[in-house]
Amino acid sequence: MRWGVIGTGNMGGILIDAWMNSNVMEEKDLFITNRSIQKAYQYKESYPRIQVCEQVDQLVKEVDIIYICVKPLEIYPLLTEIGPYLNKDQCIVSITSPFSVERLESLVPCQVARMIPSITNRALAGITLTTFGERVTKEMQGYLTQSSRLYSKPVSIENNVTRVSSDIVSCGPAFFGYLAEQFIKAASEETEISKETATILTEEMFIGFGKLLADGHFTLTELIEKVCVKGGVTGEGIGSMEQDIGKLFHHLFQHTHNKYNEDIEKIGAQLTN
Repeated sequence: MRWGVIGTGNMGGILIDAWMNSNVMEEKDLFITNRSIQKAYQYKESYPRIQVCEQVDQLVKEVDIIYICVKPLEIYPLLTEIGPYLNKDQCIVSITSPFSVERLESLVPCQVARMIPSITNRALAGITLTTFGERVTKEMQGYLTQSSRLYSKPVSIENNVTRVSSDIVSCGPAFFGYLAEQFIKAASEETEISKETATILTEEMFIGFGKLLADGHFTLTELIEKVCVKGGVTGEGIGSMEQDIGKLFHHLFQHTHNKYNEDIEKIGAQLTN
């Protein structure tokens, strides 16, 4: 199978690195393109045998699987451009949540899947959220699923939980990274620890925290119970969080879903104009 990537920005680039480092395919079987073509050529410095296509139609004609890694509102114009070059045996894979597989299937003659990645895939870890269209063959579904297992854990999801699943899997590292930064900032402002030392300690804590979960030593609830000794310092900290955190995460999900619905409305307007 030959794979193609249209859009070598943040997530497209993460996928390229994940695939190359997990041997999903040989370098020569990956074709990439980007609106700013120099961003695509940069990947040849690390992976010399990758094929860079300066025109998007050139890429479409060469590959079996086409990963679309552009912004949601850029997808419809892109599909309009490449539509004449698609055939029923090819498979388009979208990595963005607002474009449902049903809507994608209505616009192209080929197979359609949605596979939402995470930045954690760069470490050959984390989740890939999968949804397959009705035209996807069992062989293609199996191939894509098995390939994603080389760098992640594929999890099939329904459309009604796409946004919240993506919030957890794809946005979660940024959300908890931001919380970690605030944790470090408060530590350095409230005590004599330097920001640099607090950062090192926090990063190492996260690494160990993840390993505890990955190795199955504790669940999240068990981990809290083990550390939070009754009447101890951790309990005081948890009590403060219970008091101050309020509806923070409720508001977070409300805002992400408002943006999601806004993007869906804009996509719908594109299709009716």
